[in-house]
This record gives sequence, structure tokens and C-alpha cells, in this order.
Amino acid sequence: MIPLIIIAGYLALLLGLGLFSSRLFRGTSRDYMLASHSIGPVLLLMSIFGTTMTAFALVGSTGEAFKEGVGVYGMLASSSGIIHSLCFFVLGIRLWSFGHRYGYTTQIQFFRDRLQSDRIGLLLFPILVGLVIPYLLIGVMASGSVINSMTAGRPGPDGVVDGAFEQGTFPEFLEMGQGPDGRPSFAAGSAGGLPKQLASLIICGVVLIYVFFGGMRGTAWANTFQTIVFMVLGIVTFSMIAMKLGGKESFLESLRAASAAIPQDKLIRGPVGDHPGLSKLKFLTYMFVPLSVGMFPHLFQHWLTARSARSFKLPVVAHPIFIMIVWVPCVLIGAWAASDLFFGSLPPPLQAKLEANPNIVLPVMVKKLTNPVLGGFLTAGILAAIMSSLDSQFLCLGTMFTEDIVKHYGPKDRISDRQSVLIARLFIIGIVAVTYVLSLFEPRAVFTLGVWCFSGFASLFPLVFACIYWKRLTRAGAYASIIAAFGSWCYLFAESEFARNRSYTVNFTLGGVTYETMPVASMILASTAALVLVSLITRPPDREHLSRFFDSV
Repeated sequence: MIPLIIIAGYLALLLGLGLFSSRLFRGTSRDYMLASHSIGPVLLLMSIFGTTMTAFALVGSTGEAFKEGVGVYGMLASSSGIIHSLCFFVLGIRLWSFGHRYGYTTQIQFFRDRLQSDRIGLLLFPILVGLVIPYLLIGVMASGSVINSMTAGRPGPDGVVDGAFEQGTFPEFLEMGQGPDGRPSFAAGSAGGLPKQLASLIICGVVLIYVFFGGMRGTAWANTFQTIVFMVLGIVTFSMIAMKLGGKESFLESLRAASAAIPQDKLIRGPVGDHPGLSKLKFLTYMFVPLSVGMFPHLFQHWLTARSARSFKLPVVAHPIFIMIVWVPCVLIGAWAASDLFFGSLPPPLQAKLEANPNIVLPVMVKKLTNPVLGGFLTAGILAAIMSSLDSQFLCLGTMFTEDIVKHYGPKDRISDRQSVLIARLFIIGIVAVTYVLSLFEPRAVFTLGVWCFSGFASLFPLVFACIYWKRLTRAGAYASIIAAFGSWCYLFAESEFARNRSYTVNFTLGGVTYETMPVASMILASTAALVLVSLITRPPDREHLSRFFDSV
């Protein structure tokens, strides 16, 4: 019960923080959605970093490093540190300037004004929501897996004792593999731990409560608190696991011993034995994935909360350092999990479980290599990273629905501030419910699902970049780019068997040699080509209108 009590205490503390921030709510929709543009550099850094470091970064990267090795860091973390900060500088400051000057609250308001298109919101809204929901699923699925793994005991449905754990927090669930009708019950596979479905429901409920009452200010405060928690506890986790695996007297000696045991195929990019490795071109095209931050609707909303342009200085400089602090330990822990020091010491049933579900690699290592008290705190740190993204995304979708659909296409000037906040809150409840229901179906690997989600947003990067820096962009070119981006994403996602094929690539043959590329490269190529070609053959936008965005910045 110790880990569960610590987790419950952390969630209660988080709820208290969110509810306290609601006492500062000024009653306006702008305060609920943008915190009245009052966020300074420290809160901006913490909220931006917290909302970009998701279950993908902690749970997903650890599981992927377990499968593929330390090259995961080079694929995404090192490039993300540079590209994210570049996007903050190149896009964030300009978009904040436009939003501050013209009163934007959402991305769609900016695109609608810049492109002089009233209907572009009807095209963009379902696409952005459709891409955010898989992002939400990452967090909801991972939270359920983490809590279940930390409270689980031996496998229940087959009665096999794996030798790694005791009976779990809820031994009665060991015998609840099937319901009265013979079908699997909600506790099937819970192995004596809190069932994943129930754990995910609790996390959704906690996030919903403090977003519902606290709005953007509550979200920013909660993100700051949770960012500090998961960074500090992440370092502690890394140190404890290194010392336990390495078995030496000092941390550095243990670190060397644990790293020396990493299998050779997890240390290099190229092929080793039966492991195919990662081709150079596939490795390079991974660098397109971090461009997704330029089109995250929840990140756009966080940018608009800044008190001034000077608030961006700290995030631009510190973001890459923070990414290194989080990603390096996670990737190394995942690679250590594949070594004989850890994986080789596990009984076959647990080995099979990890190979089938890499999402649980991190919580299993934490539980096996630490004591229950520390394990509970470390689990709270993992949940902090997960929830620091869920809250921003839920709030963002509620804001978009209220501002871009209801208020824009509904009765003009008939919706009060109080009604706007209520509409946003009701839509947030609906999105939370939809996301939770979807999480109950067959899960995918967190890392794979995350890459597909980010690839969809990255395919729209040419649109936002052209809106800011290319005067020749036309409304028709923007529509063509959006359609090409989303159409290519849908096609390639279906070709990958809806993320079931974890190693799916887009291949082409040249001179008898086959080259592998990440799907995101084809998506960006398609959206950029459509944007440029259609813009060049259609009538240029009005010069007087363009002066609002190019001559006055």
C-alpha cells in the first residue's frame, strides 16, 4: 500500500494547488484561457517545458531505448533541444506579438485573420483536435500502465508467479481474470495491482478538476510544480537505479559498470547480428519530428500567456538544457533494462511481459530496484510529467471549441464571459470522456503513437512558417497545404496498420539501393509542395492587409 498512499497524497496535493489557484480567477474568459497575459519568464519556461515533456519523453523514450538502444537520444532528444528553442525564437515571439496586438486567443484566429478566410477554422479545427487526441491518449495510457505496474503483484489470469513481486496491493484482483459471462473483467491482467482502467480514470479526474476550476493560471502553476517534481525525482531515479545495477561503492563506478553491460546492438546505429539497426537517412529524417512544436495548439496558447517578449529569453536558452536533464537518464535506463544485469535476471514470464509492452519498462525497473517509499515518490514524478501535458491539452481544446466554433460561428455578441467559460469547461469534460473511452481499446506503444502524433503536427509546420515569413502565401495555398498534410498523414498512418507496425518507413529505390525515410518527411514534402505551387498560381494577397503582419512588427 505504501506506493499507492504516496501517489494518492501527491494527487491530493496537486488538486489543492489547482483549487487554490482558482481563488485568483478574475471571472473573465481571457483570464481563464490566457491568465490575462501575466506569466513571467520562470513560469513560462516551466509551463512550456512541462507541456512538451510528456509520457512520450519519460515512459516512451525508456521503452524505445529498451527496444532500439541509446540511438533514441540522437534521433529526437538532441535535435529537439535545438529545434524547440529555434521554434520559440522564430515563431513564438512573432506569434505572441500578433496575439498581443490583435487579441488572438487561439491559432485558428491567427490563421483566419492572416489568410482572410472565415472558413479555415472549419477545416483546421477537426484536424487539430484529431491530432491532439492521440497525444492525450499517450498520457492516459501511460498513467494507467505506470500505476498498475507499481501496485501489481504476480500475473493473475494464468496463475503464474513470476518471482519478481509479491501479491500486489489488491490480491483479490489476482483471481478476477474473467467475469460471470466468461469474458475478461476490468481487472483482467491487473496482476493484483490497481487496474489500468481505474488508474487512468483517476488521473483524468484529477487533471479535469484543477483545469476545470483553475484554468490557464492553475495549469501554469501545476505545470511548474510538476516540472520541478519530475526533474528532481528523475535525477534521483537515475542515481538509485545506476547504483543498484552497477553494484559499486561510488556512483561513477556504478554508472560505468551498468553502461558496460548494455548489449552491443543497443549501442550503435548500424546492424548487429539479427538487429537491423537504423539507416542514416531514417536517422536524419527523424529530425523533422520536433518541428511539431511550431503547430502545437496548446503551446501556442502558452506563448500568448507571456507578460512580454522578454519572457521568451529564458525558455529559449534553458529548454535544451532541461531536455538533456530529462532525456539522458531515461534513455540510459531503457538501455540498461536490456542488459543481462537487469533483463537477464528476470523470470521468463516477466521478460515476455516487458517485450510485449515496453510502456512498463520504467515502472518495473523502479519497483524492482528501489524500496516501496522511494518507488512511490518516483512514480509520482512519472505521473507529474504525464499530467503536466494533459492539463494544457485539455484546456486548449476547450478554448478552441469556445473561441473558434461557438463564439465565431454562433450568435454574435450574445455569449457572455461567464457563458464562454462554462462552454469551455463542458467541452473539456467531453474531451476527457472521449479520450478515456478510446484508451480502453487495444493500446499501442507510447513512443510509436507519439511519433505519429508529432508527425501530423510537423506536417503543418510549413503553413505557420509561411504565414509569418512569406508574403506570397495565398488562401488557396494554405488550404492545399492543410489538405495535403492531413491526407498524407491519414494514408501513411493507415499503411502502418494504425501504428501497429512500429518500424514503418517510406522507402524508395535509387540506383538499385533502397532508402528508408520517416513518414514525416513525405508529409512535410507534400504540404510544402502544395503550399508553394498553389500560392504561385493564384492571386497574391492584398498588400494593405499584409502590412498588418509584415510592416509593423
